[in-house]
Amino acid sequence: MAMVAARAGVSGQTVSRVVNGSPRVDPDTRARVESAMADLGYRPHRAARALRTGRSQTIGLVVTTLATVGNSRMLQATAEAAAERGYALTLVTATDGVAEAFERLAEQEVDGAIVLNEASALVPATQPPAGLRLVVVDAPTDAGVTSVHSDHAGGAAAATARLLALGRETVHHLAGPEDSFAAVERERGWRETLIAAGIHPPAVVRGDWSADSGYSAGGALAGASAVFCANDQMALGLMRALAESGRRVPEDVAVIGFDDVPDAANYRPPLTTIRQDFAALAHRAVAALVDAIEGAPRSECSAVIPTELVERDSAG
Repeated sequence: MAMVAARAGVSGQTVSRVVNGSPRVDPDTRARVESAMADLGYRPHRAARALRTGRSQTIGLVVTTLATVGNSRMLQATAEAAAERGYALTLVTATDGVAEAFERLAEQEVDGAIVLNEASALVPATQPPAGLRLVVVDAPTDAGVTSVHSDHAGGAAAATARLLALGRETVHHLAGPEDSFAAVERERGWRETLIAAGIHPPAVVRGDWSADSGYSAGGALAGASAVFCANDQMALGLMRALAESGRRVPEDVAVIGFDDVPDAANYRPPLTTIRQDFAALAHRAVAALVDAIEGAPRSECSAVIPTELVERDSAG
């Protein structure tokens, strides 16, 4: 650090401020220090900085699985958002419950944790270790924790309204698991939209987020003229089942999914879907957690990220 300070013509304290991301550094001075760091191959020593600041500059991410597209995309987006704030990311899977995951993170002395999706339902019944700051992705806004989630209900309502606007008499729903906050909210948006239109909601057909479960639901939805699927994978499986039974999408059955996975535009036909902004979700969650860690003014207790209807061919 002394060598960097000498090359940049600044004090050691200024170098320390640049390393720790302090806003109290002139932009030209910051650029000069960063150039000197690059020239000398200087890298901050994370363990030494932790001893000095009392922070490990590491946050945890708790998941139950990475098999779902939503979780894997959130992992990537969260890692990128954390890196932008100068934090490393430690991943733990809650295979033995959230309490065990929290204990493992506490042993690694992380500064805080983000809990994703299915694992979020387990948080209210778990007492986190003292001092472990939490942000939960996909939890009710009244859950008593700092939470961030997509507007699942609003997206579902938009999908259902679009199918009705295309002249379909009713809209069936291929739902996600009952214990998923996102699935419950998407089902609520679908149901409330039908009721508001004076239509009695058909019986829900439930899957497990996988394309296989969408394919298996094909028999139960064979007579439908419009289906809102709670995610794109189940929509993919359903469209295969419909094609095998001789029903055309969208001519016979209009289909809309949820998530807008990267491959959705290459489904056959290209899938109309509700886009989640995973980058915005991750940035909002990381920002709220880092603000809490660093003692910045507290972010709002909950945030809802808007969704977007992406129109392609599968709805007509």
